[in-house]
Amino acid sequence: MKALRAVRMERCIGCHSCSLACARQVHSVLSWNKSGIRISSAGGLSTGFEARLCLACKPAPCAQACPTGSLAQRRDGGVIQKKNLCIRCGECARACPVDAIFLDHQVNPYVCIHCGRCVEFCPHDCLEMEELPRTPKDKGGSDD
Repeated sequence: MKALRAVRMERCIGCHSCSLACARQVHSVLSWNKSGIRISSAGGLSTGFEARLCLACKPAPCAQACPTGSLAQRRDGGVIQKKNLCIRCGECARACPVDAIFLDHQVNPYVCIHCGRCVEFCPHDCLEMEELPRTPKDKGGSDD
């Protein structure tokens, strides 16, 4: 299983192409705030940009905090989102240690699902998909 990583953020120009690609392709909206990856200034144009995205925690605090199972632990790290179970309580966003979940109280939370659709839209090659180490019992199984 793979996870999205922002490995070359020193190249980032803050264009939000990755965020817009995620919002459009994954969430069917056009807003860089409503995506699984959000880009923010690290303190000004001269200091560069940071990517806010799911770190594929294992165990995932957001999934543990979700009272309905809308966010469930992925086998090798990160979460699977079942939007129909979300009650918009915000517990997932409060539990995330890196503020990677954007909570819109009118719609479901926006969290990176590590699909990689944003990678090809980054004009400066800042993002990549990285293979996560498998736990011994998961070797040979199918990915979620």
